[in-house]
Amino acid sequence: MNNRQLGSSALEVSEICLGTMTFGQQNSEPEAHAQLDRAFAAGVNFIDTAEMYPVPARAATAGRSEAIVGNWLATQSRQEVIVASKAAGPSRGLKWLRDGPLAFDLPGLRSALEASLRRLRTDYIDLYQLHWPARNQPMFGQWQYDPATEHASTPILETLQALAILVQEGKIRYFGLSNEHPWGVMEFVRLAREHNLPRPVSLQNAYNLLNRVYESGLAEVCHRENIGLLPYSPLAFGMLSGKYLADAKAAGRLTQFGDFGQRYAKINVVPAVAAYAELAHRHGLRPSQLALAFVCSRWFSASTIIGATSIAQLDENLGALAVPLPAALLAEIDDIHLRYTNPAP
Repeated sequence: MNNRQLGSSALEVSEICLGTMTFGQQNSEPEAHAQLDRAFAAGVNFIDTAEMYPVPARAATAGRSEAIVGNWLATQSRQEVIVASKAAGPSRGLKWLRDGPLAFDLPGLRSALEASLRRLRTDYIDLYQLHWPARNQPMFGQWQYDPATEHASTPILETLQALAILVQEGKIRYFGLSNEHPWGVMEFVRLAREHNLPRPVSLQNAYNLLNRVYESGLAEVCHRENIGLLPYSPLAFGMLSGKYLADAKAAGRLTQFGDFGQRYAKINVVPAVAAYAELAHRHGLRPSQLALAFVCSRWFSASTIIGATSIAQLDENLGALAVPLPAALLAEIDDIHLRYTNPAP
C-alpha cells in the first residue's frame, strides 16, 4: 500500500483509511481492535472517527467509537498513527451532543475537541474536521439549495480564527472540511489566505458510482487549491455490493438503520446498481470490488475511507487496491454513469 501527501499538509496518509462509524454499534470493542490490527498490518496508517460516532447518532452511544479507538491507540506508537476526527455542527439538530450549543466558534470547538482528546487518549489530533457546514446547505440526500431555509450560523472567519488558536495550542495539526460545497471550500480558502490563518488541507465528501457530484465543481477547486479528497461511502451504504438487488430486506445498514434510506430510495438507484453489478460480473469481478477499485483509482482520491463489520469484509475492501481497471472497463463505467447520472447525490 502506498502513502500519499494529504493536500498541502505534511501528512503522508495510506491510500486506504479505516472508518470507525460501526465501532460501538455494529462492532464490539474486541472486534474493532481486531479490525484496527488487521488494517495496520496491511499498511493502513490512517483512522477516521467523529465525536458523534457510532452511526446512527444517538445520545446513548455518542463517543463510543472514539473511546474504542483511544483504547487501541494507547497501545501503539502515537507518531505512527494518523488520527482524524470531526466536530458536529448545529444544522443536524443533535442537541444532546456536548450538552449545549454546537456552534463552530471557539467555545464550541474547544468543548468538542477536548472531549475527543480525552476519549482518544491522546494530546493532539492530526486532522480535525468540521463534520458538515454550519450554514444552510442541502446534505445527505437533499439535492436543492433553498435560500428560504436560511438560518444563523457562526461566520466562517470566526471558525477559522478558532481553529487557528487550537492549532497554535498544539491540539490539532491540520483541519479539514466535510460534506462541503464549492462556495464553502473557496470561502474557507479565501479567508484563510486574506487573514493569514490555517487553510483546509482535506475534504471528506461522499463519492461513489452512484454519486460523482464531486467531479464537476469540487474537483477543480480542490485540485487548484491543493486540498485532498477523502471519499467516504465508496459502497454507497452497501448498495453497490449488489446484495439488495436479490433481497431488498437483506441484512445491512440500510435495512437496520432506515433513516439513511432517502439518499438511496431515488428512482434510478436500483437500475444503476443493477447495471454496475452486471458490468462487474461480466469482467469477473464482484460488484463491491468494482465499486471500491473505482474510487481508489481516481486521480483525486487521497485516501479512500472504508468501513467493515467483519474481518472478511475488511480483507475484501483492502484488496480493492489490487483490482485492475483497464481503460475499456472505465469507459463502460462512464457509459453507465451517463445513463444514470448521480442517482444518489
